[in-house]
Amino acid sequence: MSLNEVVVTGTKTFKRKTESPVIVNVLEGKTLGLIQASTLSEGLCFQPGLRVETDCQTCNYSQLRMNGLGGSYSQILINGRPIFSPLTGLYGMEQIPANMIDRIEVVRGGGSALYGSSAIGGTVNILTKIPDQNTYEVSVNHAVIDGVANDNQVNANMNVLSPQRNAGMSFFATRRERDYFDVNGDNYSEMPMLKNNSFGVTSFLKPTPNQKLEFSFSSMYEYRYGGEMTDKAAHEAEQSEERTHNVIMGSVDYEIDLNNDKTSFITYLAGQNTKRKHYTGIIPETGDSSAYIAHFMNPPYGDTDNSTFQAGIQFNHKIENFLSGTNTITAGAEYLYDDVLDVIEAYNYKIDQTTYTTGSFLQSDWEIMKGLTLLSGLRADKHNLVSKVVVNPRFSLLYKLYNNTQFRASWSTGFRAPQAFDTDMHIAFAGGGVSRVRLAENLKEERSTSYSLSVNHDRATEKYIWGFTLEGFYTVLENAFKLEEAGEDNFGLIFEKRNASGSLVQGITFELRGNYSKKVQVETGLTLQSSYFENPVAYSESLEPVKKYLRTPDRYGYYTVTITPGERFNASLSGVYTGSMDILHVAGSPENPDTDRIITTGSFFENNFKLSYLFRFEKLHNGLEVFWRG
Repeated sequence: MSLNEVVVTGTKTFKRKTESPVIVNVLEGKTLGLIQASTLSEGLCFQPGLRVETDCQTCNYSQLRMNGLGGSYSQILINGRPIFSPLTGLYGMEQIPANMIDRIEVVRGGGSALYGSSAIGGTVNILTKIPDQNTYEVSVNHAVIDGVANDNQVNANMNVLSPQRNAGMSFFATRRERDYFDVNGDNYSEMPMLKNNSFGVTSFLKPTPNQKLEFSFSSMYEYRYGGEMTDKAAHEAEQSEERTHNVIMGSVDYEIDLNNDKTSFITYLAGQNTKRKHYTGIIPETGDSSAYIAHFMNPPYGDTDNSTFQAGIQFNHKIENFLSGTNTITAGAEYLYDDVLDVIEAYNYKIDQTTYTTGSFLQSDWEIMKGLTLLSGLRADKHNLVSKVVVNPRFSLLYKLYNNTQFRASWSTGFRAPQAFDTDMHIAFAGGGVSRVRLAENLKEERSTSYSLSVNHDRATEKYIWGFTLEGFYTVLENAFKLEEAGEDNFGLIFEKRNASGSLVQGITFELRGNYSKKVQVETGLTLQSSYFENPVAYSESLEPVKKYLRTPDRYGYYTVTITPGERFNASLSGVYTGSMDILHVAGSPENPDTDRIITTGSFFENNFKLSYLFRFEKLHNGLEVFWRG
């Protein structure tokens, strides 16, 4: 258990966790293995305040909720760059393999002062593996879901480092095939079929001791199919969704340190391109002969092309005698471009939108005196869909009591621009038809104000380590986006994204951690929260408006327990808790044929275990790990 890792996401500069004025949680790549995470989505729920939500039974698209806010309020970064576009985010968390990840840094709360639009709920930074020694690893996983559906995965990693340690490359590759899975025996899948192929490389070069060049590239292919379990073409199934993704992403970073490492200059480029072929449809009833014929003559297949590009510069300078202490000044400018074209001709559906943002930021990280640090920052963004320049300040204060306790307070603002494609804009099944979402005219950007207070305490001795974190958060949204029913057409329901008057999300998060003699380790977290609109929202024309957020539990959390009695044997137990929540059941399903209803779900646990044993071959400098999980 590491208590004081070096992190970068909270301030865009490298700092120890206990010295960062912003709380940064770290999920190590090793932990992803202990909790049996095959992908990014399977690991993120083991962080406090985070919940990964699957929102479609047929295709299983997911979103990351942070502090109760939906996926569109969270900014996912790849090596610090926001190239994980809203469209990529629909399925991307399940496409990024765990063996690509070195660690994940999580900052809860407003981050627009550093990262711009959409970083209202928080920021997740996925840091890919950088080689520090020559290694290779191959793993084969075979799982059976409820005795009927196979899930097979092969992973490979190799790290190569030069003898002078001034250059290196880290390679990864993954292949996964999973059968679709039917829970209730109706011949319709609750988990879709998956076929994934991913590979990539991260490399670095230090031509001189004070210069560093980093390059990364990855390619991800995924095919997924869900709905009626049949070998027929997707449009010949009674109801189905089919997706084929081809995603490439990459980045180049150059950094030079000057003035005895007191000054640094960074410039970077990053981008991604996603090409997607997709189908979402239901065979019309035979009584409607014209619609039935039209479906087979012109089935609703679609094409998507999405590109994201970022370029930026950053300047850091440390002033050692700044009034009463040291101050690190960070300044920079960025340009972010996103273009999406999504077309389904049969549904007369088309999204063709280009967004671009020019932003500049300035930050002061001032250590006023030993144990007291003030972080202040300001960012200005000009978004092409927002008429005015949006300015977002933030302030964070850190007070360290002795060496093992930190108190933090923060205030920040943020914004979220109207977006053509996000988790709310997904085409999905509802009421026996296909529902679509459109943007209302004159849709304004959302604005947010966030407050947080926290205390963090850790104590370490020769035999044990234990600690806790308690954080309270309070976020107010103005012009909050809401979805309301706006009628229907021949294909199904139409929902419209509109501005609500405002909303409030508040709660507390508690973390507890401990390690005894490096043999038993326990980590757990629980979030208690409430989320309400200022004025009631009509989720259905046939229901009374309600203030409460839907699909948002008031309680959720996680736990992990790891037992390592010796160097070779390891046992781990992990689980995720989801509390009850209100959800909308649209009329047309067998369980709810007549009217729309809002129902309250029950709470539930997801539990996992893993047993492993490592065989060492000392003469060959190799090892073989055998494990069993469930």
